[in-house]
Amino acid sequence: MLPAVNHKTTQTGGKLLFHRNSSFRLRAAVLLVATAPFLSSAGCHWSASGKNALGAQLHEQGQYTAALQQFQQVVADDPTNPDGYYNLAATTHQLAKQRNDEALYANAEALYNQCLDHDPNHIECHRGLAVLLMDTGRPDKAFALVKNWASQNPMDSQPRVELARLYEEAGEPQTALKYLEDAVQQDANNSRAWLALARLRESTGDLPQALQNYQHALALNNSQPMIAERVAAISQKLNSDLDAAHHAAATQIAQPLPYGNTSRY
Repeated sequence: MLPAVNHKTTQTGGKLLFHRNSSFRLRAAVLLVATAPFLSSAGCHWSASGKNALGAQLHEQGQYTAALQQFQQVVADDPTNPDGYYNLAATTHQLAKQRNDEALYANAEALYNQCLDHDPNHIECHRGLAVLLMDTGRPDKAFALVKNWASQNPMDSQPRVELARLYEEAGEPQTALKYLEDAVQQDANNSRAWLALARLRESTGDLPQALQNYQHALALNNSQPMIAERVAAISQKLNSDLDAAHHAAATQIAQPLPYGNTSRY
Protein backbone atom coordinates (compact mmCIF):
# COMPACT_ATOMS: atom_id res chain seq x y z
CA MET A 1 0.00 0.00 0.00
CA LEU A 2 1.50 3.24 -1.13
CA PRO A 3 0.04 6.68 -0.42
CA ALA A 4 0.26 9.24 -3.06
CA VAL A 5 2.11 12.46 -2.85
CA ASN A 6 5.68 13.03 -1.78
CA HIS A 7 5.87 14.30 1.83
CA LYS A 8 8.50 16.87 0.92
CA THR A 9 6.84 18.58 -2.00
CA THR A 10 3.08 18.77 -1.89
CA GLN A 11 1.01 20.49 0.75
CA THR A 12 -2.67 19.77 1.21
CA GLY A 13 -4.94 20.68 4.05
CA GLY A 14 -2.05 22.04 6.10
CA LYS A 15 -0.10 18.83 5.82
CA LEU A 16 1.84 16.78 3.33
CA LEU A 17 0.84 13.75 1.36
CA PHE A 18 3.49 11.06 1.21
CA HIS A 19 4.91 7.81 -0.10
CA ARG A 20 5.35 4.91 2.28
CA ASN A 21 7.35 2.50 0.13
CA SER A 22 8.80 0.27 2.85
CA SER A 23 5.40 -0.49 4.40
CA PHE A 24 3.99 -1.43 1.03
CA ARG A 25 6.89 -3.71 0.19
CA LEU A 26 6.57 -5.48 3.53
CA ARG A 27 2.84 -6.09 3.17
CA ALA A 28 3.25 -7.23 -0.44
CA ALA A 29 5.92 -9.72 0.62
CA VAL A 30 3.65 -11.15 3.31
CA LEU A 31 0.83 -11.54 0.82
CA LEU A 32 3.04 -13.18 -1.77
CA VAL A 33 4.05 -15.98 0.60
CA ALA A 34 0.43 -16.64 1.52
CA THR A 35 -1.77 -19.19 -0.19
CA ALA A 36 -2.98 -18.81 -3.77
CA PRO A 37 -6.24 -16.90 -3.08
CA PHE A 38 -4.19 -14.06 -1.61
CA LEU A 39 -2.04 -13.64 -4.72
CA SER A 40 -4.79 -11.69 -6.50
CA SER A 41 -5.02 -9.49 -3.43
CA ALA A 42 -1.29 -8.83 -3.67
CA GLY A 43 -1.79 -7.93 -7.29
CA CYS A 44 -4.46 -5.44 -6.27
CA HIS A 45 -2.04 -3.82 -3.84
CA TRP A 46 0.60 -3.49 -6.51
CA SER A 47 -2.00 -1.96 -8.82
CA ALA A 48 -3.09 0.39 -6.05
CA SER A 49 0.49 1.54 -5.55
CA GLY A 50 0.75 2.53 -9.22
CA LYS A 51 -2.52 4.42 -9.16
CA ASN A 52 -1.58 6.15 -5.92
CA ALA A 53 1.77 7.14 -7.42
CA LEU A 54 0.12 8.47 -10.59
CA GLY A 55 -2.42 10.32 -8.48
CA ALA A 56 0.50 11.82 -6.57
CA GLN A 57 2.08 13.15 -9.73
CA LEU A 58 -1.24 14.65 -10.86
CA HIS A 59 -1.73 16.21 -7.44
CA GLU A 60 1.72 17.80 -7.56
CA GLN A 61 0.82 19.26 -10.96
CA GLY A 62 -2.38 20.76 -9.53
CA GLN A 63 -4.60 18.38 -11.52
CA TYR A 64 -6.77 17.55 -8.54
CA THR A 65 -9.77 16.19 -10.42
CA ALA A 66 -7.58 13.77 -12.36
CA ALA A 67 -5.81 12.81 -9.13
CA LEU A 68 -9.15 12.10 -7.48
CA GLN A 69 -10.03 9.73 -10.30
CA GLN A 70 -6.87 7.71 -9.65
CA PHE A 71 -7.50 7.56 -5.91
CA GLN A 72 -11.15 6.61 -6.46
CA GLN A 73 -9.95 3.70 -8.59
CA VAL A 74 -7.62 2.64 -5.76
CA VAL A 75 -10.47 2.24 -3.28
CA ALA A 76 -12.68 0.68 -5.96
CA ASP A 77 -10.02 -1.96 -6.59
CA ASP A 78 -9.17 -2.35 -2.90
CA PRO A 79 -11.95 -1.08 -0.58
CA THR A 80 -9.79 -1.74 2.50
CA ASN A 81 -6.81 0.38 1.37
CA PRO A 82 -6.48 3.13 4.02
CA ASP A 83 -3.94 5.10 2.00
CA GLY A 84 -6.36 5.31 -0.91
CA TYR A 85 -8.99 6.83 1.38
CA TYR A 86 -6.38 9.13 2.89
CA ASN A 87 -5.28 10.39 -0.53
CA LEU A 88 -8.89 10.91 -1.56
CA ALA A 89 -9.55 12.79 1.68
CA ALA A 90 -6.48 15.00 1.46
CA THR A 91 -7.11 15.93 -2.19
CA THR A 92 -10.78 16.65 -1.48
CA HIS A 93 -9.67 18.71 1.51
CA GLN A 94 -7.39 20.74 -0.75
CA LEU A 95 -10.26 21.41 -3.16
CA ALA A 96 -12.53 22.37 -0.25
CA LYS A 97 -10.01 24.97 0.90
CA GLN A 98 -9.60 26.36 -2.60
CA ARG A 99 -13.32 26.62 -3.24
CA ASN A 100 -14.46 27.26 0.35
CA ASP A 101 -16.99 24.49 -0.25
CA GLU A 102 -18.77 23.10 2.82
CA ALA A 103 -19.93 20.00 0.96
CA LEU A 104 -16.36 19.16 -0.01
CA TYR A 105 -15.22 19.68 3.58
CA ALA A 106 -17.89 17.23 4.74
CA ASN A 107 -16.87 14.73 2.06
CA ALA A 108 -13.19 15.02 3.03
CA GLU A 109 -14.05 14.50 6.70
CA ALA A 110 -15.99 11.34 5.87
CA LEU A 111 -13.07 10.02 3.81
CA TYR A 112 -10.57 10.71 6.60
CA ASN A 113 -12.80 8.73 8.94
CA GLN A 114 -13.00 5.87 6.45
CA CYS A 115 -9.21 5.81 6.36
CA LEU A 116 -9.12 5.57 10.17
CA ASP A 117 -11.73 2.80 10.10
CA HIS A 118 -9.25 0.71 8.12
CA ASP A 119 -6.12 1.91 9.93
CA PRO A 120 -6.82 3.41 13.38
CA ASN A 121 -3.17 4.45 13.74
CA HIS A 122 -2.73 6.13 10.36
CA ILE A 123 -0.46 9.04 11.28
CA GLU A 124 -1.06 11.29 8.28
CA CYS A 125 -4.81 10.73 8.41
CA HIS A 126 -4.99 11.83 12.04
CA ARG A 127 -3.02 14.91 11.08
CA GLY A 128 -5.21 15.66 8.05
CA LEU A 129 -8.45 15.23 9.96
CA ALA A 130 -7.18 17.40 12.83
CA VAL A 131 -6.29 20.14 10.35
CA LEU A 132 -9.71 19.89 8.72
CA LEU A 133 -11.38 20.25 12.12
CA MET A 134 -9.26 23.36 12.74
CA ASP A 135 -10.09 24.70 9.28
CA THR A 136 -13.80 24.31 9.97
CA GLY A 137 -13.71 26.05 13.34
CA ARG A 138 -13.66 23.01 15.61
CA PRO A 139 -10.33 23.19 17.46
CA ASP A 140 -11.71 21.38 20.51
CA LYS A 141 -12.56 18.37 18.37
CA ALA A 142 -9.15 18.51 16.70
CA PHE A 143 -7.37 18.30 20.05
CA ALA A 144 -9.80 15.66 21.31
CA LEU A 145 -9.12 13.53 18.23
CA VAL A 146 -5.35 13.48 18.72
CA LYS A 147 -5.51 13.21 22.52
CA ASN A 148 -7.79 10.21 22.19
CA TRP A 149 -5.36 8.64 19.73
CA ALA A 150 -2.53 9.23 22.22
CA SER A 151 -4.49 7.77 25.14
CA GLN A 152 -5.27 4.65 23.12
CA ASN A 153 -1.59 4.23 22.24
CA PRO A 154 0.33 5.21 25.39
CA MET A 155 3.55 3.61 24.16
CA ASP A 156 3.48 5.29 20.74
CA SER A 157 5.41 8.55 20.37
CA GLN A 158 3.76 9.57 17.09
CA PRO A 159 0.51 10.95 18.59
CA ARG A 160 2.60 13.19 20.85
CA VAL A 161 4.40 14.62 17.84
CA GLU A 162 1.05 15.51 16.29
CA LEU A 163 -0.24 16.97 19.55
CA ALA A 164 2.88 19.11 19.73
CA ARG A 165 2.24 20.38 16.22
CA LEU A 166 -1.33 21.34 17.12
CA TYR A 167 -0.19 23.19 20.24
CA GLU A 168 2.54 24.99 18.31
CA GLU A 169 0.03 26.11 15.69
CA ALA A 170 -2.30 27.21 18.50
CA GLY A 171 0.44 29.51 19.83
CA GLU A 172 1.49 27.37 22.80
CA PRO A 173 5.14 26.51 22.06
CA GLN A 174 5.97 25.53 25.64
CA THR A 175 3.22 22.91 25.70
CA ALA A 176 4.39 21.72 22.27
CA LEU A 177 7.94 21.46 23.63
CA LYS A 178 6.77 19.29 26.53
CA TYR A 179 5.05 16.83 24.19
CA LEU A 180 8.08 16.62 21.91
CA GLU A 181 10.43 16.05 24.83
CA ASP A 182 8.09 13.27 26.00
CA ALA A 183 8.11 11.81 22.48
CA VAL A 184 11.89 11.55 22.20
CA GLN A 185 12.17 10.15 25.71
CA GLN A 186 9.59 7.53 24.80
CA ASP A 187 11.25 6.64 21.51
CA ALA A 188 14.80 7.91 21.11
CA ASN A 189 14.90 6.49 17.56
CA ASN A 190 12.00 8.57 16.26
CA SER A 191 13.77 10.87 13.78
CA ARG A 192 10.50 12.66 13.06
CA ALA A 193 10.15 13.64 16.71
CA TRP A 194 13.77 14.85 16.88
CA LEU A 195 13.22 16.89 13.71
CA ALA A 196 10.07 18.49 15.12
CA LEU A 197 11.92 19.26 18.35
CA ALA A 198 14.80 20.82 16.40
CA ARG A 199 12.46 23.01 14.35
CA LEU A 200 10.62 24.20 17.44
CA ARG A 201 13.83 25.06 19.27
CA GLU A 202 15.19 26.85 16.22
CA SER A 203 11.99 28.89 15.96
CA THR A 204 12.33 29.95 19.60
CA GLY A 205 15.98 30.97 19.14
CA ASP A 206 17.60 28.07 21.03
CA LEU A 207 20.13 27.42 18.27
CA PRO A 208 22.69 25.30 20.19
CA GLN A 209 20.01 22.85 21.31
CA ALA A 210 18.34 22.95 17.90
CA LEU A 211 21.65 22.01 16.29
CA GLN A 212 22.04 19.01 18.57
CA ASN A 213 18.50 17.87 17.81
CA TYR A 214 18.96 18.27 14.04
CA GLN A 215 22.18 16.27 14.25
CA HIS A 216 20.39 13.52 16.18
CA ALA A 217 17.59 13.41 13.58
CA LEU A 218 20.17 13.26 10.79
CA ALA A 219 22.07 10.43 12.48
CA LEU A 220 18.84 8.42 12.62
CA ASN A 221 17.91 9.19 9.01
CA ASN A 222 20.73 10.51 6.85
CA SER A 223 18.62 10.58 3.67
CA GLN A 224 17.12 13.96 4.54
CA PRO A 225 19.03 16.74 2.73
CA MET A 226 16.90 19.42 4.35
CA ILE A 227 18.19 18.43 7.79
CA ALA A 228 21.79 18.47 6.57
CA GLU A 229 21.19 21.99 5.24
CA ARG A 230 19.84 23.17 8.61
CA VAL A 231 22.83 21.61 10.43
CA ALA A 232 25.22 23.45 8.11
CA ALA A 233 23.33 26.76 8.35
CA ILE A 234 23.03 26.74 12.14
CA SER A 235 26.65 25.64 12.57
CA GLN A 236 27.77 28.55 10.40
CA LYS A 237 25.57 30.99 12.35
CA LEU A 238 26.86 29.79 15.72
CA ASN A 239 30.49 29.94 14.55
CA SER A 240 29.92 33.43 13.16
CA ASP A 241 28.36 34.59 16.42
CA LEU A 242 31.25 33.08 18.38
CA ASP A 243 33.82 34.81 16.18
CA ALA A 244 31.98 38.12 16.59
CA ALA A 245 31.90 37.68 20.36
CA HIS A 246 35.62 36.92 20.48
CA HIS A 247 36.35 39.96 18.32
CA ALA A 248 34.23 42.20 20.52
CA ALA A 249 35.95 40.93 23.66
CA ALA A 250 39.40 41.42 22.18
CA THR A 251 38.52 44.93 21.04
CA GLN A 252 37.25 45.87 24.48
CA ILE A 253 40.40 44.59 26.19
CA ALA A 254 42.59 46.56 23.79
CA GLN A 255 40.82 49.87 24.50
CA PRO A 256 42.74 52.14 26.96
CA LEU A 257 40.94 53.34 30.05
CA PRO A 258 39.48 56.86 29.75
CA TYR A 259 41.69 59.63 31.17
CA GLY A 260 41.11 60.14 34.90
CA ASN A 261 39.43 56.77 35.31
CA THR A 262 42.39 55.02 36.91
CA SER A 263 41.89 52.43 39.59
CA ARG A 264 42.81 53.24 43.19
CA TYR A 265 44.27 50.67 45.50
